[in-house]
Amino acid sequence: MTHTQKKSALQAFALLPKPHRLGLIALCGLLVVVGLTRTRSSEEQPIPTHNMSILATSAHASPINQYAQAPALNLLSAVQAPIDNDADNADAAQVQPTNIEHILNPSAVQQIAAQPIDKNTYHTEVVNNGDTLAAVFKRAGINAKYMYHLLHNHKEAQSLAKIFPGHKLKFVTDPEGKLIALHHIKDALNKQVFTRKEASYEHANIVREPEIRLARTEGTITHSLYAAAKEAHLEDRLTMSLANIFGWDVDFALDIRKNDSFAVVYEEEYLDGKRLGTGNIIAAEFTNKGDSYQAVRYIDSAGNAQYYTPQGRTMRKAFLRSPIEFARISSHFNLKRKHPILNTVRAHKGTDYAAPRGTPIKTTGDGKVVFAGRKSGYGNVLIIQHGQTYETRYAHLKAFAKSVRRGKTVKQGQVVAYVGTTGLSTAPHLHYEFRVNGAVRNPVTVKLPKADPVAKAERARFFAQTKPLVAQLNNLPAATQIATQKAGPSTTTAM
Repeated sequence: MTHTQKKSALQAFALLPKPHRLGLIALCGLLVVVGLTRTRSSEEQPIPTHNMSILATSAHASPINQYAQAPALNLLSAVQAPIDNDADNADAAQVQPTNIEHILNPSAVQQIAAQPIDKNTYHTEVVNNGDTLAAVFKRAGINAKYMYHLLHNHKEAQSLAKIFPGHKLKFVTDPEGKLIALHHIKDALNKQVFTRKEASYEHANIVREPEIRLARTEGTITHSLYAAAKEAHLEDRLTMSLANIFGWDVDFALDIRKNDSFAVVYEEEYLDGKRLGTGNIIAAEFTNKGDSYQAVRYIDSAGNAQYYTPQGRTMRKAFLRSPIEFARISSHFNLKRKHPILNTVRAHKGTDYAAPRGTPIKTTGDGKVVFAGRKSGYGNVLIIQHGQTYETRYAHLKAFAKSVRRGKTVKQGQVVAYVGTTGLSTAPHLHYEFRVNGAVRNPVTVKLPKADPVAKAERARFFAQTKPLVAQLNNLPAATQIATQKAGPSTTTAM
């Protein structure tokens, strides 16, 4: 190209609108890249892997990295060199070098420049047995003055005195070692955060809601409920819950038979795809001696949860069948029994449950303590009045539970005493009596009063909520999904 032709071309280029000039420059850059690539290929020179990754930039890469390293941008100076270096061309000075900010989105450039660089240090300590807050601070290398400053500048910080093994403390410090935040992580779902703001701290409780999925398991009893539940991969806590649900109708110390069976639908809790553990039993069935009992968990409009039959009758009667879980009956109700110590015929007015000394004893119904002390052959005895009609007695006790004394009210299932061998007793056991209007009745066979069913105003809601649960319990191919009724936003999940 002659000098005149070059000058004409440059003048024409300078007259073009700025976007067109930039487009031509970019096109020239692309042509140079293609040319260089072919040249390197012909010389059998390998292409560096990192250049390939830069040319095919990921959508997740930082914009600053995409553009700062891109070869096309580095070649812009080469595209402009013939123009800028032409000393004979007076008009060439008007063509300015392309600025990277013209190619980058200006707002993106400002956003990148505004992003702070996190220079804080993060350190996490797990609370061990016997740890104090001061010990954890020391192990983390945090000056104790920050601990005292936190404790004295926020009332919620007093809860840090109640740290337990397994809790985690996450310390956030600035480059100078100053504590700027403390995370008290109780478990995967619950934590509290203290963030320093000038001379004081801000506090926040953070509670995450787990995802609820429903699982179903079933089992057949060959030796014991505990063994069958283990084989069905049912956690001990859920096994105890199963026994409590049906404890009104089935005495798990007396009534269990070989080939009895159960089926359980229960909650499993997940967080970020990881299983945390189990929640509540949602529906259950227990078959005992050929009779089947079903229960579903219903949360009423006031937020109260309780177990009912599928027809809406409560599983909760006025009394539990047994005051001790999984104990063995050593002596039945017998008004003509021969006393083992006195060696005379003497009515046995209750049921004896053999259990190790110190085994917890639960009251079988709501009531008021009318006697808690020593009474002749009973030894230490507890007498509870349930309304005007019913009375229960617990004898041969080792001790009473704290706060259990005459005049105190107790709730069904509350631990009220512990198994002992006081009074006329040959071995540790509980003597349990059930009285109706002052007359003794066999605790095993007495007809227990019913509790209230689902309220009429709740029945439509009850059936809408529990019908799919019963379908899942029966393992029916129901297309209906189950609303888990977890506190907070409800989660709908299919089996």
